[in-house]
Amino acid sequence: MSRKARKYVFVIGGVMSGVGKGIATSSIAKIVQSRGFSVNAVKVDPYLNVDAGTMNPTEHGEVFVIKSGLECDQDLGNYERFLNKDLQDDLYITSGMIYQHVISRERNLGFRGKCVEAIPHIRDEIILRFRRTVDFNEADISIIEIGGTVGDYQNIMFIEAARVLKVEHPDDVLFIMVSYLPIPQGLGEMKTRPTQNAVRQLNSYGVQPDVIIARSERALDKKRKDKIAVSCNVPADHVISAPDVESIYDVPLNFEKDNIGEMILSGLKMKARKKTNDLSRWRKFVSKSKHAKEKVSIALIGKYFDVGDFTLSDSYISIIEALKISAYTLGRKPELTWVSAGEFEKNPRMLKKLDNFDGIVVPGGFGERAVEGKIKAIKYAREKKIPYFGLCYGMQLAVVEYARNVANLRGAHTTEVDPDTPNPVIDIIPEQKELLEKQKYGGTMRLGGYIALLKKGTIARKVYGSELVEERHRHRYEVNPEYIERLTESGLVFSGTSPDRKLMEIAEIPRNKHPFFVGVQFHPEFQARPLSPHPLFTEFLKAAIKN
Repeated sequence: MSRKARKYVFVIGGVMSGVGKGIATSSIAKIVQSRGFSVNAVKVDPYLNVDAGTMNPTEHGEVFVIKSGLECDQDLGNYERFLNKDLQDDLYITSGMIYQHVISRERNLGFRGKCVEAIPHIRDEIILRFRRTVDFNEADISIIEIGGTVGDYQNIMFIEAARVLKVEHPDDVLFIMVSYLPIPQGLGEMKTRPTQNAVRQLNSYGVQPDVIIARSERALDKKRKDKIAVSCNVPADHVISAPDVESIYDVPLNFEKDNIGEMILSGLKMKARKKTNDLSRWRKFVSKSKHAKEKVSIALIGKYFDVGDFTLSDSYISIIEALKISAYTLGRKPELTWVSAGEFEKNPRMLKKLDNFDGIVVPGGFGERAVEGKIKAIKYAREKKIPYFGLCYGMQLAVVEYARNVANLRGAHTTEVDPDTPNPVIDIIPEQKELLEKQKYGGTMRLGGYIALLKKGTIARKVYGSELVEERHRHRYEVNPEYIERLTESGLVFSGTSPDRKLMEIAEIPRNKHPFFVGVQFHPEFQARPLSPHPLFTEFLKAAIKN
């Protein structure tokens, strides 16, 4: 029996980046999944980076880590949140991966002495990887987002590979362009010409979009929809209006108003497997988010907020979404405020502003910048009994603060910041030290899913309701085992450890001493999803609401 036909939907950007191509891809994947099909969402990054691990979050946004440990673009996080499932390695593709593989193969005589060229060898490697994306879970369809916009030199080869797939399998490939329609302030009128030009440029590559998603500040009117249809050679009902929305979770429901699900299935010669479009649970979640009135105010204390004259919340997008998801589940409207840790270093009196919040989160990070400001904020949260949740670095710094001010370990610190500290309560593990000495940085941290063993009678064990849990990591430093006994004697509880009890995964202060003070060495935000909120975020917000 021959293998079922592979189906592909390619999502390509037009006019400009940053207008929601990743959310559009996530929404399309969710809609197709709701029709009874197995879907894999794929991100193509045209960068020469092999993965996203070495990218600066202030420039590229959050580095998302999948279960396997691969460091990816933040769009993979959206894919997992919308599809409510874990993704695999081959669903993230970069130019760096492609070129690295082809060059390595050439060096090992894999091409048997041929002249290795971009066409066909780079293109064919891309096609091979596109084909492989459908093999995971024997998916029915791969929704493939090609990063960048039409006209970028970097993504031309990926579009060319998609074109060849369309030529070889015309009934199995669909192209969707997400294009921006500006509304110049002085004119107040939506302009379609940039989109027309973007489509013409895509045509010059030999590709014709089947569907155009028109992104703009407001909904598309009939006049402009018809103009785009005629100018860009698509049916008017294949031009989808995508105005700005209050929540990204509204997008699949808005797309369905224009019947995009049926449009895609029809274009791929497929029939829905369910009699009705099963987005009922999704609709309930969205409805709950809209009806939440009472607020819960959370301070996120970090260092990636002040970038020039603007705030880059993309650096912490998974944390932000995890908080929103749990808040909506509890019927509350989250009020999130970015607080720069640096201001507490300059003026400790500013710590009093934390009294205005129901809870405090210190997220992950690296390096020494604003560390003392974070430690001051953690001390304030501990002493003033403000619910506190520390993630990765936020857990390590909570241990540092506790060691200094409760366990009386003078000058306690992490060796990441102070290699000469007299009390290195946080230190790099030996195998990581060897990698750094060899200057091997990319993809070498403790990455991906690891099992944690939870201690009976603790907050963590009660919240998870299980003895063993698996969470995703991204770090090099750990709690120094030489200090575990001293910290424990001082009242800090290590409620989660690695199965061999050598690595500390969760630190907490008992409930009879603090309403909620928990730090985790891992990143629970990577597994928080609208249809399955993360229990630790939910418990933290319950404490914040009581506060």
